[in-house]
Amino acid sequence: MATNFLVHEKIWFDKFKYDDAERKFYEQMNGPMAGSSRQENGASVILRDIARARENIQKSLAGSAGPGTSSGPSGDHSELVTRIASLEVENQTLRGVVQDLQQAVSKLGARLSALEKSSPAHRATAPQTQHVSPMRQVEPPSRKAATATEDDEDDDIDLFGSDEEEDKEAAQLREERLRQYAEKKAKKPALVAKSSILLDVKPWDDETDMAQLEACVRSVQLDGLVWGSSKLLPVGYGIRKLQIQCVVEDDKVGTDQLEEEITKFEEHVQSVDIAAFNKI
Repeated sequence: MATNFLVHEKIWFDKFKYDDAERKFYEQMNGPMAGSSRQENGASVILRDIARARENIQKSLAGSAGPGTSSGPSGDHSELVTRIASLEVENQTLRGVVQDLQQAVSKLGARLSALEKSSPAHRATAPQTQHVSPMRQVEPPSRKAATATEDDEDDDIDLFGSDEEEDKEAAQLREERLRQYAEKKAKKPALVAKSSILLDVKPWDDETDMAQLEACVRSVQLDGLVWGSSKLLPVGYGIRKLQIQCVVEDDKVGTDQLEEEITKFEEHVQSVDIAAFNKI
């Protein structure tokens, strides 16, 4: 309300500016006046101070009215609205929880009713089984004598003889199956472990006949050794090496044996190296 009052109040805050401008105009027109100018200066200073005081009052009232409005009735109303909204959310969550609990209670009640319905059936059948046992205990004396003689005959029977015969038959059947399995396994071809070897055969110099060197290498024939493709690769200074591939059976041919057989050709072969070794 205070700010509205100051807004509608008709105050000339800038009057001192216009007074100064008017005074300067008349001084220029009529020349300076010492006494009157001093009085006008004093009045203009007082008016300036009054105008500044009013401006400060208006600013302070406007500043207090801005943030302070939230604490008034509108601020209380907004706070109540937020609290009501939060209470509605909590009420909805509580309703959901209550519905879940009601469903769980109804399920438990259904299970209890089903168990109660099933338990009388067991109770009804139980007396029937208990009622039969006394009837069996009451037997005539002739039946008792017959059962006594049957028990004596059962005692005379040797029960262990049949178990021994069954053990012998099971042992014979097991031996027969083991023999058949061994025969079947013997008929299957055994897997042969093989390896692929890539050899680098180096000559003495560039004057070595590489065709003759390859022929010497291929002349090595062993059980379980099969030679493959070959090629010549440059080493340097005009010297080339023979790179040859072979497949060997691991149980029959070893790498040491193969190197020894190739290095026997001392006139052509300087050294033998294994470039690659892979299991097949």
